Amino acid sequence: MINSDRMWHYTEGITNYDPIWPLHGIRIIPGPSSLWLDAAGKRLPPPLFPGFDTLGTLEYIAQTGQDYTWYVLNARIIEKEFGLSGQEQNPDLTGRSVRQVLGRVRPGAPPPVQAFVDKGVDFVTANSLRELVSKMNQVPDVASLDYAVVEAEVTARDREVVNKFTKDSQITAIRGARAFVADRVSRVVAPHRLTDSKAGPLIAVKLHILTRKSLEGTFLGGCVFSGRAAGRAAARETA
Repeated sequence: MINSDRMWHYTEGITNYDPIWPLHGIRIIPGPSSLWLDAAGKRLPPPLFPGFDTLGTLEYIAQTGQDYTWYVLNARIIEKEFGLSGQEQNPDLTGRSVRQVLGRVRPGAPPPVQAFVDKGVDFVTANSLRELVSKMNQVPDVASLDYAVVEAEVTARDREVVNKFTKDSQITAIRGARAFVADRVSRVVAPHRLTDSKAGPLIAVKLHILTRKSLEGTFLGGCVFSGRAAGRAAARETA
């Protein structure tokens, strides 16, 4: 392995309920609507929203003293805004099935996502925020959350959603994303209160820092060059 000082990390990792290797994680590819909380239940500051600034988010998380965060969302958000990285998590794309791809716009979470909701150790669901926080505190290896702290963050976020003059950066970004037809139809839900009973149940996801790879696809030229140099050096040693 080369370039170990240039690891590519993600902040939206979840534990694979059906791992192929030890400590096998999956990355969520999120839309912009989930409320992102740190391990203490405080909302991450702007512009650290889902899908925005990975390096900035990594730096923030490192300063909290914990290596995980939380998404708080609901069924309406997860059915449209959660994608999963990995070919085994996207059978419609890898199978080149137009019918299955079009099925992503139907109500309900895509089957691979719903499987994590049902089986994943990092997912909890509840019909009330108090019940949700109680279940979040039962997830393995987490610091206990204060319900009042989480409730204050959710209330503040929900209050801004219904304010058409809001200056909340995340709500503004959601509305901006929905200006694009493709995002509005298939990727970003209309702004709504997390606690809206018609959008429930509530869902919380414990997010881990996921080390994905040391080289990105755009570094292919460097890989070829390094491999060529290594191969020539090995040939000289064995000559």
